[in-house]
Amino acid sequence: MTRTLPVLSEADVHRNPLVQFRAWMEEEVRAGMRLPAAVVLATATPAGVPSVRTVLLNAFDEGGFVFYSNYESRKGRELAENPRGEMLFLWADQRRQVRIAGDVTRASAAESDAYFEARPRESQLSACASQQSAIVSSREILEARVQELAARYQGTEVPRPPYWGGYRLVPDAIEFWQSRSGRLHDRLRFRRDGEGRWHLERLSP
Repeated sequence: MTRTLPVLSEADVHRNPLVQFRAWMEEEVRAGMRLPAAVVLATATPAGVPSVRTVLLNAFDEGGFVFYSNYESRKGRELAENPRGEMLFLWADQRRQVRIAGDVTRASAAESDAYFEARPRESQLSACASQQSAIVSSREILEARVQELAARYQGTEVPRPPYWGGYRLVPDAIEFWQSRSGRLHDRLRFRRDGEGRWHLERLSP
């Protein structure tokens, strides 16, 4: 039996792409998707060499899409030199994807502190122990670092390391993609102009 897929039309899509994104995200949550906030993040060097990885979206609002990482990781170094990024959400059950492109800035220290304090203690220790993206000779070294930090901070709060915190991708383009039969898919892209207004356009699949 052929499955009837959702339709994505100009008449039905919300004119604020953040509202539309929230609606799709909430549909995935209601459907029981385990990690709807998992998102592929692409960055590039100033020379244009790309790299991609999966991160977790922590929050989003009119100010942008927030994720957390090590500032000294590969993504952190690339964003320091070339502060542009693109996110890709793939929600396969509904055969949807969303692409979000824009400039990336660091979240405030207060915002990063608040999120770090809310994380499980084990995650805090791991963030402190890991020199993300650096070569390490064995897992035992990582585990030893965690044990050392656990002993050092026993009975006290684990402080957020200065090399760990949040990023905010401020979108200037958001594309919604909905699979359709015969591969004649729907692609609706919102572009933000210099005055902050969103403009909707349809792209060929």
